[in-house]
Formats: sequence, structure tokens, C-alpha cells
Amino acid sequence: VQSRFNVSIAEVDRLEEWQRATLGIACVANDHRLVDETLNKVIDLIAASSEALILDYEIDFITHS
Repeated sequence: VQSRFNVSIAEVDRLEEWQRATLGIACVANDHRLVDETLNKVIDLIAASSEALILDYEIDFITHS
């Protein structure tokens, strides 16, 4: 994922469960639309993988003015 998109990704929860992972993915940009498109492409890439199944996801935006 990191090699295809300019994002940071880390396992942030369920560290003791080998069957599941909770991933945190961060993208920083000055264009809200670009961040939204990038994160949705990351979700689509992971969803298309035969190695993972997305059970749920949410996208949150933090803005600074």
C-alpha cells in the first residue's frame, strides 16, 4: 500500500489476535478531495486483495485553519 500511495499505515489495535487487524492509515495534504480519493483508493486496493477482508472502515478528517 505504501509503495503505491503516499500514505502511512500501521496496525493500531487487536495486536494479540492473529486472525484480525485494525489498521490506521494516514494521508496529509492541503486538498480535502485528494485525501478522500487517496484513502478510498487504498480501501479499494485492500478490498480487492484475496489476503484480506474489510469488515468495517471509517474515514475521519482533521482540518487545521
